[in-house]
Amino acid sequence: MKFYSSWSQEKKHLVLAFILMLIYLSPLFILGENAHIRVHDNLDSNIAWYKTLKNSGQLFGGLNSTIPQIINGLPRNAYGTEFSGIQWLNNIFPPMLAYSFAQAITRVFAFLGMYLLLKKHFITLKENYMIRVWVSLAFALTPFWPSGMLSTLGMPLALWAFLNIRSGKHNWKDWITLILLPFYSSFVLGFFFFLAFMGFLWLRDVIVKKKLNLVFFLSILLMTIMYLGIEYRLVYSLVFPTEPTSRNEFVSSTLGFWHTVRLVFKNYFLGHTHVLTLHTLVIVPLSFITFWIIRNKKRNISERRFYYLFVLNFLLSVWYAFWFYKGWKPLKDHYQLLNTFNFARFHFLRPLIIYMMFAVGGYLLWLKGKGWQKFVKICLVVQVLVMFCANDEIVYRVAGKPSYKQFYAVDQFTEIAKYIGKPKNSYRVASIGIHPAIAQYNGFYTLDTYNNFYSLKYKHQFRKIIAPELKKSPLLENYFDHWGGRCYIFVAELGKNYEFKKNSNVRIHHLQLNMSVFKKMGGQYIFSAVPIDNAKSNDLVLKKTFDNKNSAWRIYLYEVK
Repeated sequence: MKFYSSWSQEKKHLVLAFILMLIYLSPLFILGENAHIRVHDNLDSNIAWYKTLKNSGQLFGGLNSTIPQIINGLPRNAYGTEFSGIQWLNNIFPPMLAYSFAQAITRVFAFLGMYLLLKKHFITLKENYMIRVWVSLAFALTPFWPSGMLSTLGMPLALWAFLNIRSGKHNWKDWITLILLPFYSSFVLGFFFFLAFMGFLWLRDVIVKKKLNLVFFLSILLMTIMYLGIEYRLVYSLVFPTEPTSRNEFVSSTLGFWHTVRLVFKNYFLGHTHVLTLHTLVIVPLSFITFWIIRNKKRNISERRFYYLFVLNFLLSVWYAFWFYKGWKPLKDHYQLLNTFNFARFHFLRPLIIYMMFAVGGYLLWLKGKGWQKFVKICLVVQVLVMFCANDEIVYRVAGKPSYKQFYAVDQFTEIAKYIGKPKNSYRVASIGIHPAIAQYNGFYTLDTYNNFYSLKYKHQFRKIIAPELKKSPLLENYFDHWGGRCYIFVAELGKNYEFKKNSNVRIHHLQLNMSVFKKMGGQYIFSAVPIDNAKSNDLVLKKTFDNKNSAWRIYLYEVK
């Protein structure tokens, strides 16, 4: 106790924050495969991708190698670089344990980065320790996209290093940070936009301050070169394309003006699924209060910083929404890169901007006296509570989503493989009503997949299978033709729903598929999560129904005649 009593208040709060982070992460390690985690762009894709790549033995595969298990030969480059930290976690540990470690690593460095950034550059006074500790904790607990790693949550750490270098007060730690971060983050899913922002900051210094600051420029260049080296597969695919890919048919500008305006405010107040900040309840009101208080003042440095952050936060939402405005279409049609590369992702900077704004805004209110200090403390506590309420285990369990174990249903699909009784590489399967990632995770060779980088020729070939169903649904037809990332057996009666659990009581009455093309591509079996009433008219024979207490699905195994 004497040892504890000698600690500063800030150190005590840091220890408490670390304990709370452990509690937040504990369901992953305690429940293991019985934990509930995000499905979208996670269970339905990335986790299965890592396992498939590991099992293929193609982690270090050549630039033109393929993964035979997926769509009769998915390019190895579609699964990203072998120099990614999350790839190595999945190659060393079982998938769920790798996922848990990845979550822990990301959140620890997200906290560390925001704390160092605030303490060194924004909230520097000793008495304001509560703001920097609790804002950092809230930031670290945001429900980020899991496979993004530190692509957004690592930005505060990178900004801390860059600002140190920019000010001339840097040491080896800053340079090591810039060298190592690219191994645990993505260039195209975060840091391309961050480095572009750093480039604008350097250019501003040149124009406004008349200061070249060559060291700062070289630090930006260094990190960029690191990313290009690590992401060499992506660079090669862009510079030396072997054939058109599914991305060549992307159409991203479809929204009318008022729909776009509505999207501006939706993004501003609610955020985006891949970079959720959960800022609506606490941070938005606090920021508007702060903005109102300083609106007519001759601003000091902290007030100017808040103002810039406040405006930039809104402008990023405007940029995001208007990237999808149909007025861009003629330009995007002329320059294909504007369709194939999502420049709307400058809004991935918003988590960094929003939580810096939260900290600086809280600091400005703190300076106004004890009443406002109490208000800021309440805001800090409530924001952390919001994050705890948004824990995956709570959100997805309450929503009725399957656990990791129930989703991948390993025992059930082992039974199916035994029943079929042939080597998995000797036949091809596809799924209806469930994600093909489930079959892929269990080692089946699939004609369907979820990936945004595959052969355009294959997409057109696969489309012939589902063409009769696409004709029935303009929504599905537009979804597949103008995006196609989900190369699924779409059924008009089911719509854009891929998770029909065993208690769904849904049936398909009028399925129409081109099974001759399916057979020509090697397809022999359909794994359907719902019964097909007119299976016979599609040359399908129900072989057996599989159920398992540890599975979320009831699988109807159909064989093509």
